[in-house]
Order: sequence, then structure tokens, then C-alpha cells
Amino acid sequence: MARIPIALQLYSVREDAARDLPGVLKEVARMGYEGVEFAGYYGHDAATLKSMLDDLGLKVAGTHVGIDTLLGEEFDKSVQFHQTLGNRFAIVPGLAESRRNSRNAWLDTARTMNEIAERLKPHGIQTGYHNHSIEFTEMDGELPWDTFFANTRPDVVMQFDTGNAMHGGAEALPFLQRYPGRATTVHLKEYAASNDKALIGEGDVPWNDIFATCESTAGTQWYIVEQESYAYPPMECVERCLQNLKGMGK
Repeated sequence: MARIPIALQLYSVREDAARDLPGVLKEVARMGYEGVEFAGYYGHDAATLKSMLDDLGLKVAGTHVGIDTLLGEEFDKSVQFHQTLGNRFAIVPGLAESRRNSRNAWLDTARTMNEIAERLKPHGIQTGYHNHSIEFTEMDGELPWDTFFANTRPDVVMQFDTGNAMHGGAEALPFLQRYPGRATTVHLKEYAASNDKALIGEGDVPWNDIFATCESTAGTQWYIVEQESYAYPPMECVERCLQNLKGMGK
């Protein structure tokens, strides 16, 4: 399988990006990241963002978007935005409580995401869902993660966040193995029981097993670094994460 490129989730450096997005993107490219995933656009339109990225040779690995931007009257505007940006992955990173407060709510949300996926398909865009930790606490006899992904179309992306899953008490590897071909983009986030500021490679995530699964059965197209706790300034943290990944042969 071809090498999987590495992107940065810009939420990791959100305060820097809010002050100077062009400067941050320039630094991210210098570090050696090949792409970025957005979680907000810092006041820039899609064409401007695309131009910034093109000038630096960066790709779009995805965006985090509210589910409401993919429904109703917002749908067409969102499609235009993502197509202009060159984005193929519109990932929902969280849900209102009403969409996740029971097994039936999760099933309703799965149906909604299936409908969104079907509408997006002709436009060359996929939607998906990104976990936090709540999806790994049993609800009505089943983990919400399984309720959702067992009832969504194969093209609904399972954006698995390794650190968030472990924070929720789950092991990371079995969920990647349980849904082959679904983890099109994967958030690489460390988890360490003894160090809440651990960087990638410094904690308890079984990285070699994660990489082996992503590079064989999981269907992964992008690795996306996300760091939300900081032993150093955020920009230094994400550079160290990338250096550690390169040290692991990524």
C-alpha cells in the first residue's frame, strides 16, 4: 500500500491560527506536514484558503463541520464551499445531546448521516463522524460507536481518534479492526494514563499496531495529528509530534 500522508488538525494550534493563519500554514508546511484539516476558517472564504494552501503545496485532509451545515438550506452552500476548497471529507466532530442521548437517538442520527452521504456522493464529498469519549460508554446495551457505525453506509467515514477512545476507557485497535475500510481518515492523538501532556509516541497508544491496521485493512487515506494538551507552545508540540512520527518511520 502507498504511504499514508500526514496532516495537522488546525484545532491543535487554534489560537495561533486565529492570530495569523497564513503564518501558521507556512510553518506547518515547513515542518513537513502534507496537509491540514480545518475546524473553522478564521474569517477566510474557501477561495482564499485554497490559494493559501496551493501556494504552500498543502492539501486539504478534511474539515470539521456541524451536522446542520449539511442539512436543509445550508446543504448547497456547504457543497459549494467544500468544492471550492478542494475538500472531500466533511466530518461531524460532535452532536447536540438530542442526537445522542439514547440508542434510538443514535439510530436516528445514523439515518440522517446516511441521507447526507447519499446527497453528497454525486458531488465527490463524503461525510463522517469523529469520536470523543462518550461513544464508548454503553447505552441501552450497546456502545454508541457500534450503534452508529453498524447502521451507517460504508461511505460514512469512521474518523477514529485514538486518544479520545482510550480516554473513554476503550482500546483503540479493536474498533479499527471491527469496521474494515471505514477509517478513511484517522486522528493520531496520544493517551498516557500518567501524563496528560504526552506527545505522540510518549504514551500508551499501541502505535505500531495502529499503523499496521491503518495500512492494511482500515482503508486509511490520511493520518491527522491532533494535540490538545501542551507541554510546550502548541506550534512546538505539533512539530515534535511530526518528528516523533517520522522517527517511527511514518
